[in-house]
Amino acid sequence: MSTTNEKPQHSREFRFRRLLNWLPLGLTYSLFYMGRYNISVASPKIMGLYGLTNTEWGIIITAGFWTYAFSFIINGPLTDRYGGKKAILIGGTGAAIMNLAMAFLVGSGFFATKIVLAFSLLYALNMYFQSFGAVSIVKVNSSWFHVRERGIFGGIFGILISLGYQLAYGVGAFILAHFPLIYVFIIPSILLILFVILDLFIIKDKPSEAGFEDFDTADASSGVEEEVNFSYILKRIFTNRVVFTIAVIEFCTGVIRNGTMQWLPKYLNDVFPEAGTAALGWYGTGLFLVGIVGGLTAGFVSDKVFGSRRPPVAGIFYGFLILSLVLLGYARSADVAVTAAVVAAFFFIGIHGMLSGTASMDFGGTKGAASAAGIIDGFVYLGSGVSGFLGFLIDKFGWNAWAFFLIPFGIVGLILNITLWNVMPKGRHSGH
Repeated sequence: MSTTNEKPQHSREFRFRRLLNWLPLGLTYSLFYMGRYNISVASPKIMGLYGLTNTEWGIIITAGFWTYAFSFIINGPLTDRYGGKKAILIGGTGAAIMNLAMAFLVGSGFFATKIVLAFSLLYALNMYFQSFGAVSIVKVNSSWFHVRERGIFGGIFGILISLGYQLAYGVGAFILAHFPLIYVFIIPSILLILFVILDLFIIKDKPSEAGFEDFDTADASSGVEEEVNFSYILKRIFTNRVVFTIAVIEFCTGVIRNGTMQWLPKYLNDVFPEAGTAALGWYGTGLFLVGIVGGLTAGFVSDKVFGSRRPPVAGIFYGFLILSLVLLGYARSADVAVTAAVVAAFFFIGIHGMLSGTASMDFGGTKGAASAAGIIDGFVYLGSGVSGFLGFLIDKFGWNAWAFFLIPFGIVGLILNITLWNVMPKGRHSGH
């Protein structure tokens, strides 16, 4: 294994095989999002079908998000031990099965009198399997990308998330407009199964498994000889000010991200019903486009302007995210609301790609990348679960409470990023 803190010069063959490894893995991750946010797109129809209040819907999404958040305790260490490939196969298969189960629940009419409990259980199980997605993608790519290459990786990570949003909201809105409700769950299931089969034959956990030499990625586990287990990662997270601060920032990101996306379809349905599913379709397309630009911009600026430091980019993005939330709070038309939500997405996709997708690899290290990513992503979904309480606030105070509830979390995220402005990961082989 080569050992250097300088960006390695990879052969054309290596870069091609890394792309071949990365592409199906990344597209599978995008499909995870399609099978995760489909309930957001379908929420007005499901709530109307069963007469659910916003508070009851908030219970369902909080059950899913908090299950995801605590799943890292199991799934992060499992992925570090058995590899990212096995994790993506397990996660994709389980998420496909749970989406089929939700399709059956909605289509059959079973448990209509206990729909909140039944849907909460199935969505929670779906989110347990979904939680394998982020840890698997970070685990695999932590062995294929040097720390000096990961800013661009973070940008690509953001693009894949954006594609997932387009599949969930753009394609999902099309499905709802032209097919029965159950197909918003069935179609992601079919696609997930197809890509799980593809992943089985293509993905390799490390370069050496594909016939190339492994190399020192110069991250936080570089030069660490002792076992990097879950206890080691927990100690790094909760005793390392930098990593713990990143986790708290991502908690704030989670509140804002899912506080916006999960409730936008219901907001449009209640406040601007004339907009219909067309507005959601445009929202999905907007998410995809700004995610590409936002993700790549964040990655490029991080590596080229800030010397591979992630917090400065995330901090700048947080400042503009706050402004977009203010615009959303004062929106007086569906067009303005969707535009503000898309602009907000530009920034929170870039932030999430930088911190969960990249900083978790940098500071968790190759040996513990999945556990570190799982813990940091767990904080994202702890925050996402808090966004479920918006249902109660909306029922009590109306939609005026929506965007303004999110702004304080943006301010906290901005301040915390400023405190980390100059930090870089330091492995035992790193220079000073």
